[in-house]
Amino acid sequence: MTSPTLGAPALPAIAGRPPLAALWAEMDELSPRQLHAMLRLRVDVFVVEQACPYPEIDGRDPQARHLLVSAPGENGPDDENLAACLRLLRPQAAGEPLRIGRIVVAPAWRGTGLGDYLMRAALAEARRIAPGCPQALSAQAHLTAFYAGHGFMPVSETYLEDGIPHVDMLRDPASHDT
Repeated sequence: MTSPTLGAPALPAIAGRPPLAALWAEMDELSPRQLHAMLRLRVDVFVVEQACPYPEIDGRDPQARHLLVSAPGENGPDDENLAACLRLLRPQAAGEPLRIGRIVVAPAWRGTGLGDYLMRAALAEARRIAPGCPQALSAQAHLTAFYAGHGFMPVSETYLEDGIPHVDMLRDPASHDT
């Protein structure tokens, strides 16, 4: 994998772990192995771990910009272990927010600060591809404080999405970006 887009934060060094590499890419730029790893991680966490059968492959990935964070594998440069990923959905019309979604950290990498890295990288890329555009996400309710720490404010009551409590959150870049 290559380095993140210029202007993105540096990847964290995590004690006792191999160095990480990040890649921002459109879906068509991902190798079949990278695409498979991304979809597998999302299904493993959002469908299997959270016991939530829902259509993970929703048809929006081809229009999204994806961030994949990987550790090197044991079998050479083509063998990578996906540690985390997310996607950005560009605004479809003037005045709409950029959406950040499918934010996931593999179980083995949780508690390492990788979630914070994902959000900092997502916000840097959002500024690059949609300057001045608000950013939105649908947060699992237990993570609202985490997202609030990145400047997101709740804009809905808690609601159930696929049986999991969620809260819509919005970040106004005019209040946070310098």
